[in-house]
Amino acid sequence: MGAVEELSKEAITEPREQGFPLIPEAEQAVSIDEPSAKGSWIRRVPVLRMFAAPEIEQAQVEESGEWPPYAEQGTRLRVNERRAKNGFYAPSFQGAPTTTRQAEILNTALIAAPTGVEGVAAGRDVLSQTAISKDPFTDYNSTPRRITSTNVLVVGDVGAGKSAYTKTVYVIRPLILRHRRAVVFDKKNEKGEGEYSPIVREFNGDHIKFAMDGSGVIFNIMDPAISGVNDDGLNNQLVYLNTIPALIREGNGPDEWERKALRLAYRSMMRNFEGGRTPTTADLHDLLGVIDRNDSTLADMSLATLERLHESGISMRFCFNELLETYGSIFDGETSRNVRLNKNLTSFDISQLPDTGPAIPMVMGLANLWLLGTVRRPEYRGIRTNVINEEAGHILGGPLALQQRSNIKLSRGLGLSNIYNIHKGATDVPAGSPGMAVIEEAQTVHIFRQDKPEAAQWCVRTFGLNPESANDIMVLRNGHHLLKSGADAPEVEIEHVRSAWEVEMTDTDSALRETDSAYAEVA
Repeated sequence: MGAVEELSKEAITEPREQGFPLIPEAEQAVSIDEPSAKGSWIRRVPVLRMFAAPEIEQAQVEESGEWPPYAEQGTRLRVNERRAKNGFYAPSFQGAPTTTRQAEILNTALIAAPTGVEGVAAGRDVLSQTAISKDPFTDYNSTPRRITSTNVLVVGDVGAGKSAYTKTVYVIRPLILRHRRAVVFDKKNEKGEGEYSPIVREFNGDHIKFAMDGSGVIFNIMDPAISGVNDDGLNNQLVYLNTIPALIREGNGPDEWERKALRLAYRSMMRNFEGGRTPTTADLHDLLGVIDRNDSTLADMSLATLERLHESGISMRFCFNELLETYGSIFDGETSRNVRLNKNLTSFDISQLPDTGPAIPMVMGLANLWLLGTVRRPEYRGIRTNVINEEAGHILGGPLALQQRSNIKLSRGLGLSNIYNIHKGATDVPAGSPGMAVIEEAQTVHIFRQDKPEAAQWCVRTFGLNPESANDIMVLRNGHHLLKSGADAPEVEIEHVRSAWEVEMTDTDSALRETDSAYAEVA
């Protein structure tokens, strides 16, 4: 026969030379391919023939003369029945090594994606080339639970691909699923409107535009939808009112006297309009500094104390007067009727508001509170909502971060996942601030290219990455990023893959139109 049979005979007849243990001739193994095996007496008995072991044909040796291990039948055993009964089943010689197909199980990257297969298609793992699925709600509701927070952070330099990734994975693809919704704070200006506007039109969503010239909507700070209680048990409306002076005065928040004056004016306003129309910011403005001596909290107060409260109220009136005079087109009046949550996609277009000043953070903070209050209503419950905070440094880097952190647990209970997009964490969000606490609580992190070493090192320290990942972060190609999911899972490099239609809908930055394998178009 071939080389395999010759090797077997040599191993039996000359065992010492081949390095195998000496076996008596009567106990030598017999190949099933030899006549003594094929011509076994049981095969010659008509009735017993059916109980004979199946015949296995010996594979042919390749023309190259190589010995194919997958053609072997494994280790050959002694066939002497008497010796077998006494437990002498030692191999007559070493069998074939494991096959390539059997060894595939040793490389887990070939058989399973790092994130599993549940969730929204998010890209392709660069190492294993397997599909990656990622969805905060799926991870949070899995058994066992993969993450304990539905917060998501997307960090990276301009042009690295984070906006295109966010649009695709956290807006477009989830919207094709049942009971899903997306709310976007659209900051980037593209030809006079927000960059998400084409997607909003494609999905027939609600486009809520804010503008300084009066052409946009009005958002009432006293809207009843935002008057709920936050995770700390505080009135959201009063907490928000206390942040306005800090935004107007560039970080100088109200002292205890000014906060008291605000509370007095707020209570008076709510009593005056109980059962009537919805009060507005102008109504609060008119009551600041007006001291009602019948208020139970002012009993037995001295005239000097009342005078100081009056002066503190006047100081707050100046702040709110500046707000109404400068940004009255946004905050003076009742909330516009087209500010609603009736569609599966809602865009708060803040692209036309000035980058400096309180307008952007105030709108983002107020809209977040309005959203929390709105989804509490029975008609809005049961839908999982991705809240996209583009340019999230405006809300996480200032006084509104405390309010944002206080509502995180409420967000989970109401089916909200907050996705925060920032450029550089070290500069956008101060260390030790409430905004930094929000970032550290995020258990789904997408890290796109960070050119500066200090920015890359910040990512490594903040999210517990492998120290060697800092160099990788600095050289990531457009559309590639490191995914860190959960506290214990290692980071993996993900390649963002979009369809031709998704490229058209999400590619709004010239830096992302460069030819790059990371943005391969798939049918």
